[in-house]
Amino acid sequence: MFKYRDEGMAKKILSAIKDTGTESRFMHVCGTHQDTIVRFGLEEMLADAGVEICQGPGCPVCVTTSMEIADAITMARNGVTVTAFGDMMRVPTTIGSLFDAKADGADVRIVYSIEDAVKMASDQTAPLVFVSVGFETTAPSTCVPLKKGGLPKNFSIYSCHRICPPILEAIFEMGETKMNGMIMPGHVAVITGMEPFRKFSEKYRMPQAVAGFEPLDILMASYMLAKQIEEGRSEAENEYTRLVRENGNPTARKLMEDTFIPTDREWRGFPVIPKSALVLKSEFAEHDATVVHGDILAMTPEVESEAQGCKCGEVLRGLIKSDECPMFGTACKPMCPKGPCMVSEEGNCSIAYRFSGKRM
Repeated sequence: MFKYRDEGMAKKILSAIKDTGTESRFMHVCGTHQDTIVRFGLEEMLADAGVEICQGPGCPVCVTTSMEIADAITMARNGVTVTAFGDMMRVPTTIGSLFDAKADGADVRIVYSIEDAVKMASDQTAPLVFVSVGFETTAPSTCVPLKKGGLPKNFSIYSCHRICPPILEAIFEMGETKMNGMIMPGHVAVITGMEPFRKFSEKYRMPQAVAGFEPLDILMASYMLAKQIEEGRSEAENEYTRLVRENGNPTARKLMEDTFIPTDREWRGFPVIPKSALVLKSEFAEHDATVVHGDILAMTPEVESEAQGCKCGEVLRGLIKSDECPMFGTACKPMCPKGPCMVSEEGNCSIAYRFSGKRM
């Protein structure tokens, strides 16, 4: 389960958590954290030490709304080449998925980077859209071709990018998810630095620890939170010091500031979250799919937010675990997903299904 040299350290950390005497519930907002937690059986280990842990809205594909997927499908079915990362292709909506559109003859392609999409656009005359998804971690990479300039005239971007601080604020304000500590995403903090998290400790008296992605990172972050609770502190601490700096990555942040503006948008399972999504600035309008293909997007039909019976929204809010959804493992499996949490490799349901009964 652990490398031999790590096993002793894991036992020491778990013992130290137990010694704090805290009975705690922590939330994290990162699909990679969830993979580590389930893959290595940390949920059970932490439970024995008095800590319950749950996943919030940490999967970028999962929080992308059905309406945004429907926009991409509508463009594809109306003569636009649509490119996106693989996880986006199988997300179901009530008008099908991008793969369904491809099966119907639409030009839909998987890419591994925005550079792939730019190259494809330069090799054709038909319009091509890159559906960009991700948090602060991937948004800077979307900015680079735009800032370089010289993009093909037939290339545009449909931005589904989200940023983390507004959704965290929404979780705290909604108050429906009971927790007394947050494990914050290390990859986001690499870009943002620590400052965006500090206000939550001050405003909501919420202990936080930014964590890396190894099993010992998760355990150590849990210990840091338990220690804060024991001592009556509410701070934003950095466990992931080997990569996260106080000021993050100023170059990446400047790229985002120069390219995007925040806008209000729904997240799957959540209402409209103010200033939580990123849209291209007006100076990039010639490569903004919402401008270039506005006439096509006006034809996007209304779609249901979730398939009937799907509980992805509740999973993303940390209200239920994946196996508490009545469709989990029966009507909803990776080969026949009913919601994005079973599609994306960072989705809670996909992770729970893949590692059910298995441990490394």
